[in-house]
Amino acid sequence: QVQLVESGGGLVQPGGSLRLSCVASGFTFSSRPMRWYRQAPGKERELVAAITSLGGSSTYYADSVKGRFTISRDNAKNTVYLQMNSLKPEDTAVYYCNVLISDNYWGKGTQVTVSS
Repeated sequence: QVQLVESGGGLVQPGGSLRLSCVASGFTFSSRPMRWYRQAPGKERELVAAITSLGGSSTYYADSVKGRFTISRDNAKNTVYLQMNSLKPEDTAVYYCNVLISDNYWGKGTQVTVSS
């Protein structure tokens, strides 16, 4: 069965950095585009970043994170990453890894809190 396990969240001060990881299993990881979403309290879940399959040559970023976040993948480790720099309080949210196969699959999420 498809499993996505996120890690790397935590509490960080504004301007700080975190790197999120999502380890995938149960499907051919290299053949699937991968996405990171986030959901802040009282808000809808939003797409943050996406990366194409295989070499991940193409990426997408929400305007709110462009220039600060970088998505990447390591197909040998079945892992997708989200490097987050220059974090802001408005980046506070639960971050989810996502893959679309026959259905949408989600991890349980990892909490990111940006606060002084």
